[in-house]
Amino acid sequence: MYQEKIISPPSGYLTFALFIVLLAGAIFCFATESFIWGGCILAFNFFLVLPGLIINNPNESKVLTLFGKYVGTVKTDGFFWVNPLTNKRKVSLRANNLNGQQLKVNDKLGNPIEIAAVVVWKVSETAKAIFSVENYLQYVNIQSEAAVRHLANIFPYDHAEGEETSITLKDGAEKVSELLELELNDRLSRAGIEVLEARISHLAYAPEIASAMLQRQQATAVIAARKLIVEGAVGMVEMALEKLSEKGIVQLDEERKAAMVSNLLVVLCGDRHVQPVVNTGTLYN
Repeated sequence: MYQEKIISPPSGYLTFALFIVLLAGAIFCFATESFIWGGCILAFNFFLVLPGLIINNPNESKVLTLFGKYVGTVKTDGFFWVNPLTNKRKVSLRANNLNGQQLKVNDKLGNPIEIAAVVVWKVSETAKAIFSVENYLQYVNIQSEAAVRHLANIFPYDHAEGEETSITLKDGAEKVSELLELELNDRLSRAGIEVLEARISHLAYAPEIASAMLQRQQATAVIAARKLIVEGAVGMVEMALEKLSEKGIVQLDEERKAAMVSNLLVVLCGDRHVQPVVNTGTLYN
């Protein structure tokens, strides 16, 4: 596997000045009817001097090859002159955003889900990006999709009923993003690509089970709310019985205590307003 070799070619300003001087010399030769010398100078100027001038912009690089052999990479921005016979390939070093398409996959529990990710990446080693893979842009797209699919397969979308999973796609966003970034860096390192950030941008149940899963989530929420209400109601009934017994306001036998507990639980746990019934007789009639 090719390792990146950074080179610093000579400045192009002196070479450009030489180009101007030679061009002026060629014009002078043609003016004095020295056509052979003028033609030679022009050929040397346009075939050996001018093609070697390159401009490297900030966050840009030039990968140089000479007759199929890797020469080096120019990463410094500026105006340079290199061997005019080398092949120069421009590689951007800027950060790129990959907005992945929505993928339909199965999570760890076999539920069909839709998932997509946003990946921020850049080329860190130009030699690997050019020579190790056929097309590094396509390589990033395909490997990113494969990593997202693999991540969705090893984690459930949400906690299963009666099971507390440590990491889920829905609740463990930070941990899932960290694992996705690590896997992408491992997959893309062979192409000289560095992943700066990876995040899940879309996560939902597939349309065919979305309605059923929504009902399950609503039922879970209702059960949790009812559980909290019952726990609070039992505490209030217990407190009421203790206060009545402590202050000696009224003495209730076990049957009347059971009736009172039943009435209070109906009042406190019901989801509708209770209509009171006034007893004008005794507690036993």
